[in-house]
Amino acid sequence: MHDIIISSDSTCDLGEELVKRYDVKIMPLSVMLGERSYKDGIDIVPNDIFRYFDETGNLPKTAAPSVAEYEEFFKQFTDQGKYVVHINISSKASGSHGFAVTASKAFDGRVFVVDSHALSTGQGLLVLKACDLRDEGKSAQEIYDVLMSLRDKVNTSFIPDTLLYLYKGGRCSTLSYYGSKVLSIHPMIDMKDGKLYPKRKYIGKMSRCLKNYISDLVKDYPKYDRTRCFITHSHADEEIVEQAKALVAGQFDFKETLITVAGSIITSHCGRNTIGVLFISE
Repeated sequence: MHDIIISSDSTCDLGEELVKRYDVKIMPLSVMLGERSYKDGIDIVPNDIFRYFDETGNLPKTAAPSVAEYEEFFKQFTDQGKYVVHINISSKASGSHGFAVTASKAFDGRVFVVDSHALSTGQGLLVLKACDLRDEGKSAQEIYDVLMSLRDKVNTSFIPDTLLYLYKGGRCSTLSYYGSKVLSIHPMIDMKDGKLYPKRKYIGKMSRCLKNYISDLVKDYPKYDRTRCFITHSHADEEIVEQAKALVAGQFDFKETLITVAGSIITSHCGRNTIGVLFISE
């Protein structure tokens, strides 16, 4: 058991196998389907969201854990004499970070809370970096400082197959949504300063857009951390995922390429068939 606990909210999209392998503790956010509340990654899966949306035309609502829930979560580790480095989804995407910071004040400097300025496996990259540093014997303060210096170097970008979920969630205009449908436009959604914004527009089939997206990443990030990269998707068609793997292998040089499926919180916002290639730039 480690002296330093690395934890994150469930939006890091690492999946069960990686969470276990790196011993990451997860704080689930909540997803509401109508009147019922579920815990992300525990008793709800993205297919439940697709089904709910198809049946009702409504998006689920998502909710951050409360300050009290965060206190309880951190306390189980500090009671054992541990330090905690906790990595949150961007504070501009959820109230989760603010609640975690408030809760951390009860623990006399034993809990360090990082605003990842990212979401999904952009956040996950910082979580695994924290685990690498923990395993190298770095202190909680050192891990926190490194993550704060790296967070704006994380490429958190993706291309959605449809803008319907972003449109329904108020994250894209009526004009953009209908324009994208008529012209078959797939925007590249990127994160800057912790906020999502459309960076480029690709036109045509998803396979063609994916090719252009990955070529643009190669141009945008000539230098990058080769440790690992994520290809993260929300139940995308298998041939799209395989195409992304082949393009990344051919144009980048990562020691490890991890394929993960976005969890329920991220899926609620971007819908089926969204795919992104995420890594840390230098």
